[in-house]
Amino acid sequence: MKRHAPVLLTLLALLVTVAPAASAKDTWTQVRSKNFLLIGNASEKEIREVATKLEQFRDVASRLLSGANFNSPVPTRVIVFKNGSSYKPYKPLYQGKPANVSGYFQRGRDVNYITLSLEQADDNPYDVIFHEYVHLLVANNLSSTPLWFNEGLSEYYSTFDVTDGDKKAWVGKPKGYHVRLLRETKLLPLQTFFSVDHDSPLYNETSKQSIFYAQSWALIHYLLRGNEGKRAPQLNQFIDLVSGGATIEAAFQQAFQMDFVTLEKELKQYVQRDTYPVTIATFSRKLEFDTEMQSSPMTEAEALASLGDLLLHINRLEDAEARLQQAVTLDPKLSAAQSSLGIVRLRQRRFAEAKDALQKAVAADPQNYLAHYYYAYAISRMDAGEGQTIATYTPDELREMRASLKKAIELKPDFPEPYHILAFVNLVAGEQVDESINMVKRALTLSPGNQSYVFVLAQLYIQKREFEMAKRLLTPMTRSGNDPGLRASAQAVLRSMANYQEQLAQYDEERKRRAEERSTSSQEPQLKTRSETSAEQSSPKPFDPMAAILEVLRPVQPNEKRVQGVLVRIDCEMKGVVFIIRVGDALMKLQAPGFEDMDISSYTPDVSGEISCGPRKLEQPVIVTYRPQAGARKGFEGQAVAIEFVPKDFVLKQ
Repeated sequence: MKRHAPVLLTLLALLVTVAPAASAKDTWTQVRSKNFLLIGNASEKEIREVATKLEQFRDVASRLLSGANFNSPVPTRVIVFKNGSSYKPYKPLYQGKPANVSGYFQRGRDVNYITLSLEQADDNPYDVIFHEYVHLLVANNLSSTPLWFNEGLSEYYSTFDVTDGDKKAWVGKPKGYHVRLLRETKLLPLQTFFSVDHDSPLYNETSKQSIFYAQSWALIHYLLRGNEGKRAPQLNQFIDLVSGGATIEAAFQQAFQMDFVTLEKELKQYVQRDTYPVTIATFSRKLEFDTEMQSSPMTEAEALASLGDLLLHINRLEDAEARLQQAVTLDPKLSAAQSSLGIVRLRQRRFAEAKDALQKAVAADPQNYLAHYYYAYAISRMDAGEGQTIATYTPDELREMRASLKKAIELKPDFPEPYHILAFVNLVAGEQVDESINMVKRALTLSPGNQSYVFVLAQLYIQKREFEMAKRLLTPMTRSGNDPGLRASAQAVLRSMANYQEQLAQYDEERKRRAEERSTSSQEPQLKTRSETSAEQSSPKPFDPMAAILEVLRPVQPNEKRVQGVLVRIDCEMKGVVFIIRVGDALMKLQAPGFEDMDISSYTPDVSGEISCGPRKLEQPVIVTYRPQAGARKGFEGQAVAIEFVPKDFVLKQ
């Protein structure tokens, strides 16, 4: 999605538009292939053709990327729309309107979605699908990768095509708009290029985004196909080193045995040559998968449930609710619809209704592993709301969650999320730490690149005071983690952990010194001195993640003020952006020229998505830094310069 709409930040946006319901007159069909489940209102033949295309791509990529893990830890569903008008209500929203895309890939913790329209527009939907599918493969196999590698490899494989009666596959075709831009634009110095991350203007600003993608594609093309492929083994070694925690500079020097300037010259020569070799794989037999597929008609309720779940996963909650309500009205015992509706209710903070829907989902289908998982997940979030931290659980909550999660694991042992949530629950409870470490390790064998799992594992080691192990896990996340919120949290935990270790060392040293003094003094009973009593009472306080956030908040600059409040709404006007913040019982209005002129961060890792204009479905706690202006517009306090999303129980200490 980042190639079609610049991402301003990764924050949850619960967007408000009501799309027309899926037409009950449409005939919906389900096709199950070897690795995908497809549904659509297109013809069965057309859906089978899409399935064949995806299976061909997966098959060829698995041959070219030998050793890579192509088994996703969660199922992948594909929704095929017969035309643009039926597709439009199910696109992600960008600035309040359906995004201008002909296909997109939506990753999820429980399911991945591929969507596309068969009505061709200017874009090739498979270009987007293949690009995003490679992102999924990278995440499945590597814990962390440089952004240029992830985007460049995805662009390289996005031109995949099959010809000659499905016997010849093409990979790495030149992309015309990249080639044209590389002819006309100066390459970025590799020192700058390698430092680009998800927060960099070079990645997020439209005017600079294109050269970053073009150069990423060109560099991957050169390293894989240029110089007769001699650099390909070095690229593999480089990625292994970075994924293992090495810095970019150290990994580059060890793998390529050269400096940035030398490779930069080689890349310039490759681009100036303007010849991009293509990988062509020819097969003796057709890449044919149709005979393995099974088709069946869908009920209207089943189609609505699938569409509602898609809308849930792209954070269009109001539209998701409408579809799912229709589905459960038509079929109250449809477990999938009740499960998804329960999560919608959870995000709406309608907790009693969420629990009721999820209980119905489990009762309707006790073998539905997702229903058990959702039920436990909902309980785990109820005390805090979406994206907030948890202080404690009651004994009854612990019992219910553990029972449901163990049932989900029993039903689907290769689904990693129940292991993750169960370990998180035990982390909050401070119980079963060793067992939880093993559970997270199991989740990581199923999804090696999941940084959220690594973050929980590090915190479990902190509970055991195994600080070096925690540091080894967290340090790579601070350099190249894909989630800015998670990266900031890792940085905060490392800083607080260092402070805690220092306090612990001082305390242990003081106790040791006092013990030595007592051993050399008289053996007669002695009254404790005031300093001895003080030392014994000054043991370090337990590690506190909330204190860690205080250390990473944006510093207040001269002529700035900072307050804590709740973000109520964002209005986009001709003159800029207006933020409405509730501070206590009063509303504060702040203006800004645009989102790009502000620092926007999140310290609640569960929050994801894009910021958007309009009221917030869930009013979100924030720390706002602003610059008071004497000449501000009437009713405005000044200009907002930073908004930082924080947990519900965070308290700002000025």
